[in-house]
Amino acid sequence: MYCLELAGDEDAFAICEAASAASAVDRVAPGLATARGIDVDRVETLAYTRAASDLIARTDADIEAATLALEAATFDRTGSVAVRARDVRSQTGCSTQTAERQLGSVLVDRGFTVDLDDPDHELRVLFSSGTVDGEQRDVCLLGWLAAESTRDFGERRPTDRPFFQPGSMDPLDARALVNIAGAGPETTVLDPMCGTGGVLLEAGLVGARLVGVDAQWKMTRGSRENLEALLPADVDAEIVHGDATALPLVDDCIDGVVFDAPYGRQSKIARHELTDLVGGALSEARRVADRAVVVADRSWEDAASEAGWTVDRRFERRVHGTLVRHVHVLSAE
Repeated sequence: MYCLELAGDEDAFAICEAASAASAVDRVAPGLATARGIDVDRVETLAYTRAASDLIARTDADIEAATLALEAATFDRTGSVAVRARDVRSQTGCSTQTAERQLGSVLVDRGFTVDLDDPDHELRVLFSSGTVDGEQRDVCLLGWLAAESTRDFGERRPTDRPFFQPGSMDPLDARALVNIAGAGPETTVLDPMCGTGGVLLEAGLVGARLVGVDAQWKMTRGSRENLEALLPADVDAEIVHGDATALPLVDDCIDGVVFDAPYGRQSKIARHELTDLVGGALSEARRVADRAVVVADRSWEDAASEAGWTVDRRFERRVHGTLVRHVHVLSAE
């Protein structure tokens, strides 16, 4: 069993993404989940999971309880160790410094040496308190660090790319979307409205082959420029000028589709034309793939169902002011 440290403040969305790298993910407290198994390489690519640890014990959110649990735990590790404690979302009031000192002493008594810079093992001590499914949870999870996600998203801010247009998606969110869509080695990901290429960039960084389509020549040129500048040279990427409602692709050739639909309030597209565009794009996506993630400023559940998709989940994620992104997780089942 493993414990997952979730990032952001929307645990359901983080867990949906985490399921691409872990099995049987279950939220146990705000900001914390457990999983039956993990893919270490995939955990390293997650946006909304910070780390996964091999679970040692679960106790109340109390330093003394955590200390007793560690004293009673059995494990066959030796060498140097560092203890890292977190009061997740600062809700328990537990002193992380006291926890690190007290649990570190337990490990020293069991033969470990302390190395805060480059330890052989890292013990994560995670305190959390809050409501889950209407039930108050006060929890501490103890585990040996197994994998951490690579937190380099700030290096790829849209404004720092060679080609930029307002409204480009943040790389943190783009990474989560491609993970939910199943991007990874030996997969092909399509963005039929690829814009500046932000979604494709994140899919390429997790090892996927890329297909991008956009109706504007300016966007296809800019997307190519961004991908050439920011992706390894060996990533297979093809960007073409085309129509999302009439893709130049054969049936069932794509593993996952991700696109950010035009927003009605910001787009010059008339409402009935927008309906035709998104509905057509959903139909074409279903023709070429059996998995998709679609982002929009409203619910397109009815259009997705009409196009042959099953809506597995829909998340409403506030961006700013009145703008709420609706994230539709779609499957062919």
